[in-house]
Amino acid sequence: MKTIHFNGEDIVPSKVVCVGRNYVEHIYELHNELPTSMVLFMKPNSAITHTLTTQSQTTLHYEGEISFLIRNKTICGVGFGLDLTNRTLQSELKAKGLPWERAKAFNGAAVMSTFVGIEPSDVHKLAMQLWINDVLVQEGNSDLMIYKPLAILEEIESFCTLEDNDIVMTGTPKGVGTFHSNDKFIGKIFIGSEEIVSQEWIVQ
Repeated sequence: MKTIHFNGEDIVPSKVVCVGRNYVEHIYELHNELPTSMVLFMKPNSAITHTLTTQSQTTLHYEGEISFLIRNKTICGVGFGLDLTNRTLQSELKAKGLPWERAKAFNGAAVMSTFVGIEPSDVHKLAMQLWINDVLVQEGNSDLMIYKPLAILEEIESFCTLEDNDIVMTGTPKGVGTFHSNDKFIGKIFIGSEEIVSQEWIVQ
């Protein structure tokens, strides 16, 4: 089973629950419709990884996200996650009304930083940045989310139990795109102006 790092220990999430279309400008950049209800999908434990890799047979897109660690049905930790997407395949599946799993849940599709503890009162103060080759390509914060973190947890729990150590990815802001071998990614999480997570990946 795949693990993540949290406060110095390796833990095993049973699943990753992801929110789609949660930032208005990202919805527009992909020419999607604004959702009338929360868009949710899942990645299995086998999708979790600490390395960022390309695929020889297809071009992948990165999507940087504020990601939460769940314990006792509440947010106990935060990290930076990359939701990797086979965009061409996703578009084909969407056009046919078929599920997205082949484009979103493949091995290595959930790239995770180290997670750190967070106080519940700080959840609404979070922001993220993604830098690629020293260029800022994505930034967002909880104020820009259509669905806020606590509303996300409530909606997920309405149909699916969040087990201890599960991860919730809260959606990506505008600026998604492709990447190549040897690109340098740095994902950052802030509480207000204080940087609390910084993770670097070199694309393999």
